[in-house]
Amino acid sequence: MFHQADLFDAVEVGQGAAAKSLNLPALIERIADFSARPRYAFMVLNLIAKAAGGNSGSAGPYVDTEEEARVPLRDWLCDSLVPMAKRDARRLMIVEEVKASLAAQDALPEDAQEAAEMIDREVRERVRRSGRCNVSRAVSDLVRAGLVRRHYQGYRVDHHNRGAQREAVYTITEAAARALWSQKAR
Repeated sequence: MFHQADLFDAVEVGQGAAAKSLNLPALIERIADFSARPRYAFMVLNLIAKAAGGNSGSAGPYVDTEEEARVPLRDWLCDSLVPMAKRDARRLMIVEEVKASLAAQDALPEDAQEAAEMIDREVRERVRRSGRCNVSRAVSDLVRAGLVRRHYQGYRVDHHNRGAQREAVYTITEAAARALWSQKAR
């Protein structure tokens, strides 16, 4: 299994004092040092930790949802973060663009309920496409911060590069997990 190299490998193996002393404020500070969007990156880290559960810190390539469906990890992360953008002006613009586009194609059903569902599906797909890029950027920040390791798993072999029908697997480091879980234990 290949992992993307971390900048803090010496710290993350749990040998250094920094790994033992990483608490929640230090974790947030480390994320802020590496991310232009630290709050978003922190939410992604929390969701990765939730998806990993007891899986030795690894989440992916698929997550089992409440509807008993298997969803690629990045899609699950995007869908989990969608409520954060409900009132976002860009999201409202996307809804209007989709309505206009479907109306111009004369693709909207006559029934208002069916039309609303069609618009919602298309908006969800557009948001998911852009959300996958946002999640990837946040995970890249977390990898640079030494809090997450990333590799790709799927068709034929695991690999450190995506492609060839491979999906992302994110592994939260011990230091990051300890900082997150120690806060939740209180």
